[in-house]
Parts: sequence; C-alpha cells; structure tokens
Amino acid sequence: MSDDGLESAHDGPAHDGSGERVDRTARALLPRTVGHVDELLGELDGQARGSVWQLSPAARDLDANVIALPASGSIEGHVGPDLDVLIHVLEGSGTLRTESQAVGLEVGSLVWLPKRSWRAFEAGPQGLRYFTVHHRKPGLSIGTRV
Repeated sequence: MSDDGLESAHDGPAHDGSGERVDRTARALLPRTVGHVDELLGELDGQARGSVWQLSPAARDLDANVIALPASGSIEGHVGPDLDVLIHVLEGSGTLRTESQAVGLEVGSLVWLPKRSWRAFEAGPQGLRYFTVHHRKPGLSIGTRV
C-alpha cells in the first residue's frame, strides 16, 4: 500500500475515500456514475431542505450539490461565493430574486449565477429542487501573513 493509503497498481484496486474503486494503472481517476437524479428525488420527502446530495470523491476540482426547498420555502438573500455557479432545476418551480429582477425557475431551467452576485430563492407550491455545479471552493489553510 502506498503512502496516500491507496493500493498500488500491483496490489490491485484501491478506493478514493468515497467507496469507489480506483484503477491505479490509469493515468487519472476514471469517469464513473456518482448518482442518479430519479433515485435521489424519489427518496426525498416534501419537507427536505438544504443540500440533499453532494459530489463525494475527495480528489476533484469540481463541486456539485442538489439543493431542496419545501413548498414556499426560501433561501434568504445573500451575496454568492467568489466563483460562478450554474444551476439546473430538476423538480418544482420557484423564483430567483436578483438585485434588479425576478427570474422564474421551472423544470429544465439552466441559470448562471455570476460570482459575488446577490441572490435569493423562493420555492413554488410544489417546492424546488435544483442541481448546482461550480469550481470547488479552496479549503482553509494556514499560511504566513505578509
């Protein structure tokens, strides 16, 4: 076993921390299915709230989540992170409020949220479920102060 806790190619398959097998003979992590929307949404009840699914492989540059809001639920207005976010509405409907307009959200909508943009979400009568994709936020680290 190597220092990173993964088995070498000669030792056979290893795992990447998410329970997935890693083929150490490959030059990079291999593409793989990480979930299925129909299964995820089928498991949620009408009161589900917040991040109900997250991309889990530890070694990645991308973050993805499924956010759920119950009927008439909301996410209060806030300034987004220092990165662009793309959302895809999976279920329900709602409204995205920005500094100057309201954007209707319906199944299939693809919406770009520019970095540091102000936004608020309001779910419709059937709730709102959407998929987010963005560059992974840098982790906290200890460094020297300049």
